[in-house]
Amino acid sequence: MLDHSIPFETHPVPPIGVFPGTDPAEHSVFQTLLERLQSGDAHIAPLDTAAAKALFDGANDTSPIEWSEEDIVLLHWRLLKEVHRLADPETPLEEKLDTLRWVFTERDKDREPFSFVSCLRVVGCSPLSPLPYCGLLDAEEVRDRIRCTVGRWLHQTLARYPAWVREAIVDHPDWVEARLARDPQWINAEIRRIAVEGDLFA
Repeated sequence: MLDHSIPFETHPVPPIGVFPGTDPAEHSVFQTLLERLQSGDAHIAPLDTAAAKALFDGANDTSPIEWSEEDIVLLHWRLLKEVHRLADPETPLEEKLDTLRWVFTERDKDREPFSFVSCLRVVGCSPLSPLPYCGLLDAEEVRDRIRCTVGRWLHQTLARYPAWVREAIVDHPDWVEARLARDPQWINAEIRRIAVEGDLFA
């Protein structure tokens, strides 16, 4: 039975991504991560390692490429940087959809190399990471934050397209996605084709 003589206590729960004991008005972990991803290029020299040169210069060379630990960390970082492009209205729709598929992939793939979860872990925890230390981030929390904002990000991108494109995406998203999977430039090609046909029939 409950003992009502003990005073009832409540403890405020900080918003998602804000650590207990910090000012709730401060940036969330997710917002900080996005800012670090956006500004990360300022601290990085271009890949100038033997592995990178072998990858780009020796396209026909079938010999194995030796990747250093730093090379591998930088590859994880470059992949993770795609997340910040979701917030940019200028990012093409097909690129946003591709990034979202990667972020929200099946959970059984989370432990695979270069998965979204793997990139968060490597970039957040490695001393070789180009970003300031973040520590181990909760991938589900980051996904939840992306999920909460992705509608606005997609609407900003869709606003740049003609009305018929927006209607096709809303009414037949699977059909549009299947065509984009076959040809990432499909929407742009259709816009150009209809613009030309419109001029012919004007």
